[in-house]
Amino acid sequence: MFEQTFKNIDDILHKDSGCGSELDYVEQTSWILFLKYLDDLEKDRATAAELVGKKYSQIIDEAYQWNIWAVPKGNDGKIDFHKALTGDDLRDFVNHKLFPYLQTFKQKAQSPDTIEYKIGEIFSELKNRLQSGYNLREVINLIDQLRFRTHAEKHEMSHLYEGKIKNMGNAGRNGGEYYTPRPLITTIIKVIDPKIGDKIYDGACGSAGFLCEAYNYLKSGKSLSTKESEILQKNTFYGKEKKSLAYILGVMNLILHGVEAPNIIHTNTLAENLADIQEKDRFDVILANPPFGGKERAEVQQNFPIKTGETASLFLQHFIKILKAGGKAGIVIKNTFLSNTDNATVAIRKQLLESCNLHTILDLPGGTFTGAGVKTVVLFFEKGKPTQNLWFYSLNLDRNLGKTNPLNETDLAEFVDLQKNFVNSENSWSINVKDIDQNTFDLSVKNPNKKDQTELRQPQEIWEEMKALDEESSEILNSILKLI
Repeated sequence: MFEQTFKNIDDILHKDSGCGSELDYVEQTSWILFLKYLDDLEKDRATAAELVGKKYSQIIDEAYQWNIWAVPKGNDGKIDFHKALTGDDLRDFVNHKLFPYLQTFKQKAQSPDTIEYKIGEIFSELKNRLQSGYNLREVINLIDQLRFRTHAEKHEMSHLYEGKIKNMGNAGRNGGEYYTPRPLITTIIKVIDPKIGDKIYDGACGSAGFLCEAYNYLKSGKSLSTKESEILQKNTFYGKEKKSLAYILGVMNLILHGVEAPNIIHTNTLAENLADIQEKDRFDVILANPPFGGKERAEVQQNFPIKTGETASLFLQHFIKILKAGGKAGIVIKNTFLSNTDNATVAIRKQLLESCNLHTILDLPGGTFTGAGVKTVVLFFEKGKPTQNLWFYSLNLDRNLGKTNPLNETDLAEFVDLQKNFVNSENSWSINVKDIDQNTFDLSVKNPNKKDQTELRQPQEIWEEMKALDEESSEILNSILKLI
């Protein structure tokens, strides 16, 4: 039923002049879905309070409660169309009364880790895009049929929501930046093996795929105590996200997975000065796929000891700094990071090898990320001890990856199995850090077990390195001109 409801909603949004793409469909479905979820959450909290003889105080004022403005119902349990707003009346109420009211929650909330704060944050970041109040009425009626009361209902809903995010990623217009293939995420988490009590962080969390899967991993097959459940709810998952839509998707995704008030902050992570990070700010586990190809302005670069415009390289410096001693990380990054010869990349590779034990590099095939032609690797490291040996695994598949033939967990099963003991095989090998060029710290993937060693670099890789070198030269030149 849920799946058909989502399809029907998309059909309605497709007809509305205010929604032009899959990204708009997900955004608009999200805010209405959130208010329905909130209504069910309030009902559950009221029931729980009643069972212990306490009075429950509603979060939302009566005039703005779901069963008052969205779906007023008669004694028969059906929508009372005499009371239910529609057309221009509904659209105007939502735009001029509902949204402004919900935005005030950000100022009224006691702290950012409350559901009240999330309400204010979400409705400050988006707007109702539906131009037709009649279309809005149809969507509300459909979403009212969805329930979030049982574990099974929430599980199905989260699965469908993930599907919508995945479709959005396939739809273009930079949608792919919100979606990391789930088989890759679950594999990274298996290798990291987080424990309850660890503080888990993603500073570029997008739709919070890493945090959602880590939540599933920590809950899976376990009977949690009340204390453990509270730790997972409040003190385990932390994220930061720069873009408004991605922030909303991340909050909603975690909520649908079962985290009531996600600790996700809407901010530019890279605007934080590395020198300001203290011990209390650090995390036990970092799981992330920072954006690659982006460029940061000069004032943002000033927050980092190694200056570079490359977003992913700045994120890597941030992750190394904010990881606790003994903490573990699994970071997806473009494979050119392993070999680029610009000064900044060489310096970051040196820092990573000297301050962390970079024990594993997983080399992924092209097509792993739908719609992105770049090749990527996953860096697995622990902070606190220098690297001595690196174990590489090159994922070689007998098929090309793409939308209709995506990466799956079976593809990665051998990697997970061999990685436990750093076993050498046809696809895996080890190198001693002393054997790495101590000037360039080049970590290029070169499988010594392959008979044919002539692996030509992709034109895109060569072009990106040339571009990076040009930009670095330009920055140096501009610095010199300022001094003249």
